[in-house]
Amino acid sequence: MALQPVVKRSVSGDVFEQIAADVLSGELAPGATLPSERQLAEALGVSRPAVREALQRLAAAGLVAVRQGDATTVLDYRRGAGLEVLPRLLVQAGELEPKVARSILEARLHNGPKVAELAAIRLGKTDSATVRAALDRSVEALAAEQDPIAQQRHAMEFWDHIVDAADSIVFRLMFNMLRGAYEPALAALAPIMSAEVGNVEAYRKLAAAIEAGEPEQAASTARALLEPATTALIEVLEGTESTRR
Repeated sequence: MALQPVVKRSVSGDVFEQIAADVLSGELAPGATLPSERQLAEALGVSRPAVREALQRLAAAGLVAVRQGDATTVLDYRRGAGLEVLPRLLVQAGELEPKVARSILEARLHNGPKVAELAAIRLGKTDSATVRAALDRSVEALAAEQDPIAQQRHAMEFWDHIVDAADSIVFRLMFNMLRGAYEPALAALAPIMSAEVGNVEAYRKLAAAIEAGEPEQAASTARALLEPATTALIEVLEGTESTRR
């Protein structure tokens, strides 16, 4: 008998997810007003406190504006939301959104070389021995791995250590959000990412440039590593977009 863990569901979380999905998909347009707390509670079959908590989360995420004694208004998430909405934007109604995926890839290609450059500059200001050892362990784990999904995870771990060495809270938070959006698509991306994550020598070269404190070399090596798969993925996504038109 195979037992599965029991997942305790949050009622307010379910309300949040349902309304957030409608806002991010455009079904609830900017400027639209939501029903009252009482009406939402009745329609959804939940308590008013659960609705209130969900609305507070939606407001904190920049998706709605809640005004005491007034209607709750849908906001333009493009103007007020943060990176935390990326995973929800990437996969909507069970389907990958090509434009969002393309944007993530563009950010990855643009930010990766800069993060590597900063890591090479700042490595000496951090616990360099720990970072060096972590980078080397990640590369060797990647070299020993054959499973394409596990390879991607080792590659993400490698970049995680580079972000640590870069010592930038903004890049750290961006990386966390981009990783959260990327991880659910690991299996789908494996065929295209295999050339990149299988290029162990490029990872060794990048680690060496960072450890040697060579920012220009680190940046150029990072771009050379990231660009082929990024370009290939964007081409695939653009083809997907054209078929949807």
